[in-house]
Amino acid sequence: MTDTTRALIIAAPFYEDITEQLVEGAKAYLEEQGASVEVIEVPGAFEIPGVIAMAEKGAKPYDAYVGLGCVIRGETSHYDYVCGESARGLMDLSLKGVCLGYGILTVENIRQARVRAHVDQKNKGKDAAEAALAMLTLKRKFGAA
Repeated sequence: MTDTTRALIIAAPFYEDITEQLVEGAKAYLEEQGASVEVIEVPGAFEIPGVIAMAEKGAKPYDAYVGLGCVIRGETSHYDYVCGESARGLMDLSLKGVCLGYGILTVENIRQARVRAHVDQKNKGKDAAEAALAMLTLKRKFGAA
């Protein structure tokens, strides 16, 4: 990446300790690749696609976006709606050529979330950042950027 690559991390800190680790992994990777990084917080995972859409319509859209958060299954169907609709919203943006990485953990319990957010092991925040920059590389290759 170049010094002019701008990345936005959108974090839903409902499970603050998990999200902090995801952000740490994503931010470290993006900065290692030479991107300038901004982090903003939103109320929950459901709001991540909307914020990306707003940023894309702004005067100075970012080159890449990383959506991070954690949704843990509970006793109601709320989990299914939040997971499905946030994923659908991000896919809709991706199909419009927005370069993004999906880092919303959708897990059964906090233990599963901790395994996936661990900074020194498998960090899904870093994985999502890698995906966002990989998509940006492809967009540039196809001359769409």
